[in-house]
Amino acid sequence: MPKTAVKQAAPTIGVSRRYTGEMKVLGIDPGLRITGYGVVELRKGSIEPTLIDGGYFKLSAKASLEDRLDQLHRELDALIQEVKPGRMAVEKLYSHYNHPRTAILMAHARGVILLCARQRDIAVDHLPSTAVKKAVTGHGHASKEQMQRAVQAQCRLKEPPSPPDVADAIAIALTCARRIAVDRL
Repeated sequence: MPKTAVKQAAPTIGVSRRYTGEMKVLGIDPGLRITGYGVVELRKGSIEPTLIDGGYFKLSAKASLEDRLDQLHRELDALIQEVKPGRMAVEKLYSHYNHPRTAILMAHARGVILLCARQRDIAVDHLPSTAVKKAVTGHGHASKEQMQRAVQAQCRLKEPPSPPDVADAIAIALTCARRIAVDRL
């Protein structure tokens, strides 16, 4: 992992980093300041994924857009090489008509994430945030705090994942893995 990556260590979120299962799913919550990630594993014979890792990349807010995108690409690619996911799940782009510039900027980060996946030949699922929130909390418009508590409970963590981008990424990975498990039944 590059030194510029800020990674929430496994012991902090109370999970094992041993990869023993059938498929790993990497969930990504895109951002230009903080990009959260979560890694879950679908084990043979189980329909419930296990949390392996969670963390985030902190991108330099003072850097140019081009430099932040380059940093995101390098750090995500290093994570992909380390984790070797069989699938990635990325939050779909959502745009409010009052904030079109935000959607355009976020699309840059999503583009880099999708490029990383394509370069490593990893299939990508695009999940709407409301579907992820509903799958994890039962409510499609859950707050950041509700998401953090739901991920904490479902993954049996001592504390809620922080920052909220990590909880969102873990929720994205959980939702994708659970869909894969149900499709395999």
